[in-house]
Amino acid sequence: MTALDLDLARKVLDAQPFSRLLGARLTAFGDGTAVLEVGLREELRQQNGFVHGGVLSYAADNALTFAAGTALGGAVLTAGFSIQYVRPAVGRTLVARADVVHAGRRQAVVRCDLLTVDEEGTETLCAVAQGTVLAANG
Repeated sequence: MTALDLDLARKVLDAQPFSRLLGARLTAFGDGTAVLEVGLREELRQQNGFVHGGVLSYAADNALTFAAGTALGGAVLTAGFSIQYVRPAVGRTLVARADVVHAGRRQAVVRCDLLTVDEEGTETLCAVAQGTVLAANG
């Protein structure tokens, strides 16, 4: 990964109005991997104080797609993904770490671990996602 690649990926993320609304940021991008982070504020929680499942799904979807883009090229679309919630998400930061499991010419299978980070820096796994991403061109 070069700084230029990460900079371009950050510009793509910033072009998504919903990503800007959530305050999402890419902290790693390249070689089949992407890491997306979201600071967890009150507006992103559900009625019991846990991070809303929609926020977790958003983070998984984008991290899966960015990771696949490192293998398939920049024009990619999520074909589908599943998410398994392991435990309620609490903490100060949500981290979505995605890695390409397999990539062909037109599609990639990607796995994403979703973790929360607390005030002490302790990471806790809260969900796991897997998806298929397609090359949008050709």
